[in-house]
Amino acid sequence: MAMRIFFLILSFALLALCTSADPVNFGYYGANGPQKWGSLSPSFSACSKGKAQSPVDLRKENIVYSKQLKPLERHYHCSNASLVNNGFNIGVHFEGKVGNLRIDGQDFYLKQMHWHSPSEHRVSGKQMEAELHLVHQNEEGSFAVVGVLYKLGDSDPIISKMEKKLVELANESSAGYEGVHIDLGTFNARHVKLRARSYYRYMGSLTTPPCKEIVTWTILGKMRSISIQQVHLLKAPLSPQFKNNARPVQPLDGRKILKYTVQA
Repeated sequence: MAMRIFFLILSFALLALCTSADPVNFGYYGANGPQKWGSLSPSFSACSKGKAQSPVDLRKENIVYSKQLKPLERHYHCSNASLVNNGFNIGVHFEGKVGNLRIDGQDFYLKQMHWHSPSEHRVSGKQMEAELHLVHQNEEGSFAVVGVLYKLGDSDPIISKMEKKLVELANESSAGYEGVHIDLGTFNARHVKLRARSYYRYMGSLTTPPCKEIVTWTILGKMRSISIQQVHLLKAPLSPQFKNNARPVQPLDGRKILKYTVQA
């Protein structure tokens, strides 16, 4: 029982690291950039020594088609939500239970979502304009993150609904307020489209310190589109060192990427 409590406490701490700035000041360039993360703190050692790090490049030669993978099964519902400046990214935090994603018979509960720009994952070496991460966690403390890649084009409908709130967030952030939260009211997570005829699956890590290797990654095969104005809105509240907040791709170190495709 004591061991279970320990892992629950650890999982909550790791979730906090996914959603709010760590006391150790990591960044995306210079002395605190991704190449230095592993030396910034003993708890960040996986960032440099890990063998299952994320993000990765989705290259054809490393992809294996799998008949064992199933369609994504999610059960989301409405919840009150807040738009948050996490310091190193912009996210949406949910109040209470928002529903779950089922992977290999396990339930992972949706905790928050956030954006990176440009994208962290790449497709055959190509980096996209942005990437959305939907962060889920199970009762044992492991994470399941769904990644949605965005190419430049039409406006994304989810971001369109919160554009005025993003402007408000940028204004308050520029005024020096820390940990700014902007109320979004009721947010219907089902409007985030996850139905896909294909997706990629691999085991990896958090893409920010402490880079713990406890993440089941699912990257949707179908790209969404985002306008250049929306990209600017997602960057505006962030300080200069976090406006381009994509960790470089990491070596696979022998891992294979599984691909699910709807059978004709």
